[in-house]
Amino acid sequence: MTGAKIYVAKERIDLPPLPADADTLPKNFVRRAAELGDRVAMRKKRFGIWQEYSWIEVHQHVQAMALGLASLGLTRGEKVALIGENDPEFYWAEIATWAVGGVTTAIFTDANLQELAYVVDNSDAVILFAHDQEQCDKALTIREKIPNVRKVIYWDDKGLWNYTDDWLLSIDALEALGREYAKSHAGAFEQMIVAGTGDDVALFSYTSGTTSLPKGAMIRHRNLIYGNKHATSVAPVYPTDNYVSFSPLAWITEQSLGLTSHVMLGVTVNFPESPTTVQHDIREVAPSSLLFPSRIWENLASTMQMRINDSTWLNRTLFNLFLPIAYKIEEYEDAGKAVPLHLRALKVVGDLAVFQPLRDKIGMTRMRHAYTSGSTLSPDQLRFFRAVGVSLKNLYGSTECQAHTLHYDRNIKMETVGLPCPGVEIKLGADNEVWVRSRAVFGGYYKDAEKTATALDAEGFFHTGDAGFFDEDGHLIYLDRVSDMIELANGEKFSPQYIEGRLKFSPYIQDVMTVGGFDMHYVTAIVNINFENVARWAEKNRLAFTTFVDLSQKQEVYDLIKREVERVNKTLPEAARVRKFVILHKAFDADENELTRTRKLRRRTLEQKYGEMLDAMYGNRDRVTVSAEVKYRDGRTGVVETAVRVCTV
Repeated sequence: MTGAKIYVAKERIDLPPLPADADTLPKNFVRRAAELGDRVAMRKKRFGIWQEYSWIEVHQHVQAMALGLASLGLTRGEKVALIGENDPEFYWAEIATWAVGGVTTAIFTDANLQELAYVVDNSDAVILFAHDQEQCDKALTIREKIPNVRKVIYWDDKGLWNYTDDWLLSIDALEALGREYAKSHAGAFEQMIVAGTGDDVALFSYTSGTTSLPKGAMIRHRNLIYGNKHATSVAPVYPTDNYVSFSPLAWITEQSLGLTSHVMLGVTVNFPESPTTVQHDIREVAPSSLLFPSRIWENLASTMQMRINDSTWLNRTLFNLFLPIAYKIEEYEDAGKAVPLHLRALKVVGDLAVFQPLRDKIGMTRMRHAYTSGSTLSPDQLRFFRAVGVSLKNLYGSTECQAHTLHYDRNIKMETVGLPCPGVEIKLGADNEVWVRSRAVFGGYYKDAEKTATALDAEGFFHTGDAGFFDEDGHLIYLDRVSDMIELANGEKFSPQYIEGRLKFSPYIQDVMTVGGFDMHYVTAIVNINFENVARWAEKNRLAFTTFVDLSQKQEVYDLIKREVERVNKTLPEAARVRKFVILHKAFDADENELTRTRKLRRRTLEQKYGEMLDAMYGNRDRVTVSAEVKYRDGRTGVVETAVRVCTV
């Protein structure tokens, strides 16, 4: 593949080498704190009130924590794991660890005991930061499985007042240790930071593990810095910008565009009070930039559509009148054509009457850069957000390289994931696999030389495992994982993820897995309904139901979902159209190993678990009986048998 065409950014943006005094995140953090001083660095909403931290205050916390870690014996190169919600303390702990020369590993908050034990043990962590009582209890339960951990440090002490185990330490006590350590180690904080280099490993970012056990990608300081520059050179951010940190820090994109933007560019970071208050908190902040995984945008699109459906007759009429006009304007702009005067006038009226109030409801009145990443967001959903005035763009990347491509302003194609970022080179390998080379490419997988050698070639290209192709304008069209591209018995190929993205644009579909294979002549689907939206639809249509299971198997609900499938089928090639589907009696669940913690489908697991349903769809049966475990409020469990219908489209 040495002769394959290499695609690069069309805009010439210079990304010079990093100076020695700014080649690590702690070095840049110290510079930002000195420059911005009393300005607000972070806000955290607690008990309904936004609490502010200046750059000086954040610097004081980080310094005390770093020296506290040093007093506990943390040395350069040792590993620190963190598990908890996005909070100022999470940022402080990471920066403090890096200041000492340590390596961090962020873990998904909802990780179960087995997942937590695996990552902590595999990463060789010697310190574990645990958010609260729940996470401390997890650590205590698996204590024998993580023998290298010397201390568990928590920052929310609610419920922990009676815990006496000296393995646990509060973050306040850690800072006290640091202040005491400083008295006999003058200048230690600054000396540790100066000793760091851009080639030092900053963090292990574990892959989602869709096909095997998660692997710890070793991300250097310079990788994070350049990964951030690749994106922000196209979509600039400023110290006056507000950013909402909600996506998990175990996700590399949040580390790259959230924490790194804060340290490198001085962006003010806002932390919501809890996952349940995110939407309300975003509305109060009205951020200028936002990064959500595609699943959150899908849920938000469904919520907006259902709010319109539940609104007054006048609002529904106005929305249905102006939305097609907004779509038409998008078509003109995407084609680079001048928008006719009458459409521009109608756009102003529609924005005032419908779209601006709708954006206000979701906190996006000042949004400049809204990005979706993770799994693919369908063009329908991108088009919808852009039509209502949210300039949502695709950002395609990976754990190992951060951002590969993104949508540039005034150069957007909905069906693509954009153009290569400045500083990124891309070429296509065998089976149209996307290969990426840049200064953000990771340093290999921790303790896995064999898989590192497979992923990185001699020319420095990372083999992503994703399939795609470039159009005539140099935009990358993402298809699916190479391993997930499916060939049917008739020789036709299709992309499950592409079909799933189109189906999930429906407000009534929460999740879907499409299935096919070399011995199958057509495509089938297992559908999860969006219970909240379908329940609201059922109530409006006077359809009685009792439980999720009962609602999911109603004939009227099957008819509803069938119409959605037929709508999507019209946009698909003949071979890729869904011919049969079932509505699952439950939602896909990460705790049952059906989804990764980034909410990606574990296809092999699902195909094995629901094999009987697949057999029914390909065996011309009209229903299949499944057993579902139910848990009662008193703690008892039982098994309920449910007949799941097979619907032919």
